[in-house]
Amino acid sequence: MNIETLRLMSLPIVCLDLEGVLIPEIWIAFAEKTGIEALKRTTRDEPNYDTLMQYRLDILKENNLKLNDIQEVIGTLDPLPGAKEFVEWVTSKTRLIILSDTFTEFAGPLMAKLNYPTLFCHHLSIDTNGMIDDYCLRLKDHKRKAVEAFKALNFKTFAAGDSYNDLSMIEVAEHKALFCPPERLIKERPDLDVALTHAELKSLIQNIL
Repeated sequence: MNIETLRLMSLPIVCLDLEGVLIPEIWIAFAEKTGIEALKRTTRDEPNYDTLMQYRLDILKENNLKLNDIQEVIGTLDPLPGAKEFVEWVTSKTRLIILSDTFTEFAGPLMAKLNYPTLFCHHLSIDTNGMIDDYCLRLKDHKRKAVEAFKALNFKTFAAGDSYNDLSMIEVAEHKALFCPPERLIKERPDLDVALTHAELKSLIQNIL
């Protein structure tokens, strides 16, 4: 085994959240398009993901909003400024896995704009009328379990996200950070590094390569 192979084996897997880190918050964009302020509620506001999703599905049903209504808005979105270049840099240096609580039905167009990094997420159940009638988790707490699985395979890990639903994966990673989190979370977790730009996040990753 040569030196380069050993070096590649020692590189960490970078595990990132998607919305709020690489792409805009989809539900907020949809809320702004529809004018339904209640849909701006995210995991920054409601840490319990099941509670949040049921809240969202109830609002969609009340307003007769379908999957294609959301997909039309998603089609107009672009990655956050600097995100595409950041993804290109990470993937040129090491392995990148995006661990998200979004859905395959939402993420496709934006993954294309990021040049298709590896994404682990959930999927939706759609009825015959195109309404979202349920959501199907790939695995409960899948972000944490994915990081733990990588560690069990003897990979080093770096995890970063912007919200409460990222904390479980951040907690178990060897290297960790928050990215543009709400002030409340910064105050609650002074032990965690905080990156406010992709350049700062790049610097944190660079330190462990």
